[in-house]
Amino acid sequence: MYCLQWLIPVLLIPKHWIHPIFLVEQALFMWFYIVGFFFERRPCHICSGIFFIALALICYSDPDSCIFWPTCTKKLNGEVCNYVYRDRVLP
Repeated sequence: MYCLQWLIPVLLIPKHWIHPIFLVEQALFMWFYIVGFFFERRPCHICSGIFFIALALICYSDPDSCIFWPTCTKKLNGEVCNYVYRDRVLP
């Protein structure tokens, strides 16, 4: 279970709320980090299973909050994502 200490913080990183164009860069960085981590550290099967089940539950419950998919429902002519518009623009 030592390998989980490097995987669990990845699930806690929030999605960008600055501009939707940065979502692609963040998703690519996260994918490269995960692939590099699995090549370098080779975590055990149990830790990998726990990580992917947690990732699947997070992404299934709210696809807009999943940092591995660079998509969001856009508002204001594509300038802001819907989850930012709900939380920051509307009171």
